Amino acid sequence: MIGVAPPSYDPAAPESATTLPVGGPATVRRCVRELLRRHRGALALLVAVNTVAVVASMVGPYLLGGLVEDLSAGDREVHLDRAVSLFAVALAVQTLFTRMVRVRGAVLGEEMLADLREDFLVRSVKLPPGVLERAGTGDLLSRVTTDIDRLANAMREAVPELAIGVVWGGLLLGALTVTAPPLALSVLVALPLVVVGSRWYFRRAPSAYRSEAAGYAAVAASLTETVDAGRTVEAHGLGARRVALSDRRIQEWTRWERYTLWLRSVFYPVVNMTHALVIGSVLVIGGVFVLRGWMSVGQLTTGALFAQMLTEPVGIVLRWYDELQVAQVSLARLVGVREIEPAAGDERVRPAGRDVRAEEVRFGYTDGDDVLHDVSLTVPPGTRVALVGPSGAGKSTLGRLLAGIYAPRSGVVTLGGAELARMPTERVRRHVALVNQEHHVFVGSVRDNLRLARPEAGDDELWSALAAVDADGWARALDEGLDTEVGSGGLALTPARAQQIALARLVLADPHTLVLDEATSLLDPRAARHLESSLAKVLKGRTVVAIAHRLHTAHDADVIAVAENGRITELGSHDELVAADGAYAALWRSWHR
Repeated sequence: MIGVAPPSYDPAAPESATTLPVGGPATVRRCVRELLRRHRGALALLVAVNTVAVVASMVGPYLLGGLVEDLSAGDREVHLDRAVSLFAVALAVQTLFTRMVRVRGAVLGEEMLADLREDFLVRSVKLPPGVLERAGTGDLLSRVTTDIDRLANAMREAVPELAIGVVWGGLLLGALTVTAPPLALSVLVALPLVVVGSRWYFRRAPSAYRSEAAGYAAVAASLTETVDAGRTVEAHGLGARRVALSDRRIQEWTRWERYTLWLRSVFYPVVNMTHALVIGSVLVIGGVFVLRGWMSVGQLTTGALFAQMLTEPVGIVLRWYDELQVAQVSLARLVGVREIEPAAGDERVRPAGRDVRAEEVRFGYTDGDDVLHDVSLTVPPGTRVALVGPSGAGKSTLGRLLAGIYAPRSGVVTLGGAELARMPTERVRRHVALVNQEHHVFVGSVRDNLRLARPEAGDDELWSALAAVDADGWARALDEGLDTEVGSGGLALTPARAQQIALARLVLADPHTLVLDEATSLLDPRAARHLESSLAKVLKGRTVVAIAHRLHTAHDADVIAVAENGRITELGSHDELVAADGAYAALWRSWHR
């Protein structure tokens, strides 16, 4: 037997490539139980239809055994025509119900797969944004593509085939026991080989497949990051280093691929030996029993045919159970998000006002490395606050804390006296909205994209929202107006227009507190200034925290907060800070040069 030597390193090591957890056995079992309970009716129907198909398949061996028995007894009146007719009817029933089994199995698999996809999507979007950001695009991408693809194959084929194989094998064993009990015992001769081979394989396969999947995630992460940052890689001459990194991760992944192939190259011959051993033991033991007169030739014929048929369901169970090892890893990676418990919030926590406060807030993306240090800030209702400062000062981080996206490591952020971190996410979003520099256009019509903010909004409200952000002009010029398909496969919107769609959603959502993180950064300065003038009417009376690099935004604010090295170092109006001749005054002078 030719195989590949297993890798020398720990099979579980590549799992460290991702920060999203892989579901433990208890989580996977709970998910499987939920699926089976949810689809128990369809599963029961599949088993019932399969039972009819299997019973029909036994008619042939039973009839042939009867004919052999009659001929061996010297009966000259063999009713061959009746046997052929019965066999034809049984074959027709078997064909019909086998087709039904395949159809029902495929439908059941697709329904279960749809449930898993929906569950993963719903749970993923509820995760804290920081968790998804730390996981990286590679791990997320591999879970929603490769893992889903592997599960699709398992759900469409492995689960139905396993159900078919188990029912088929059980009924054949029962029929063999009834027809020729000694032959049922002879099948047990192959049991030790099956047990030993299966234990050897299945003790190694799960961890190997898990490491293989984690290795692929590492490859996907490396390639995705390299493509996304292609210009940066080229500008800094990092091409050779990125290629070397990708090559190393691909080599690690392929080592695990070869290892799992080696495992299968050992296991499958064991399965084939089991088949041969079952048939051989039945024929040898059955032959001895016939010679001694303990069993008839007809019984041996029927029993041998049943034993021959038994190799097929046993092979199905072992083959597809192996396939389920791959699927189990993918399932564990999908349901791993269940082990991240998002903060549900306390329904009793409700804001008693609209003032926003940050009190002695500390926050860091990694342990021991804080980005914000003891930041305190009070934003009265209806105030427009501008956060300014150099890149990396912590402005966007503070904005996300004020919007309830992140929770502080220490200190509190409150809205109307209620702690945002303890408030249900849905309630926070009704009061506070964040608009940043990244805007996504979903596949669908312009109307669908706008109604994400308020599904019940009518066309008049949609046009008003577009007008508020100076987008009604180009939107009315579209061939189909609000019904124009945009996004992937539709009309490609420019970054500036995508930003206007996002701001129009903000108008429709109508929150009383807004955090704008360079919300007009993709527009040219003149257009941005014009849009901000239009938005000023919409934002009137609302609390606005604007994170800005263009200092004309700060000039118009009621209060300017200057962030430096994770701290608020200056606070006051434009005139006050310019007169103080501090950090803001320096920024203002450099911006006007």
